[in-house]
Amino acid sequence: MEVQGKIKLIGETKTFGNNGFRKREVVVTTEEQYPQHIMIEFVQDKTDLLNSFQVGQPVKIGINLRGREWVSPQGETKYFNSIQGWRIENLQADQSAGGENVPPPDNFEPANNLNEEDYDDLPF
Repeated sequence: MEVQGKIKLIGETKTFGNNGFRKREVVVTTEEQYPQHIMIEFVQDKTDLLNSFQVGQPVKIGINLRGREWVSPQGETKYFNSIQGWRIENLQADQSAGGENVPPPDNFEPANNLNEEDYDDLPF
């Protein structure tokens, strides 16, 4: 699954427990009729993927939905969901790179070697 939008917030990397579990959160605002602010967490070595991104950048994030069950000491069962990111792409670079190799129409030479007497057998 993927989420697209602009980065609203990038959190600091936090470390938990004795094993050094790392987590970093990013909030992306979708660009649709009713924009949503979606918090996505990157864990362990994936936290470093956010280092080169800034607030305001348009991005596409590859995500996995995660769910877990927790039973309290009183025996009550609860369920928790999270959205985990595993890839992030800068959409701004993709859009600008698409047309860079093609010069504007004004830079093309006009065709001077047309022969009006050549038979054109194209069906349209």
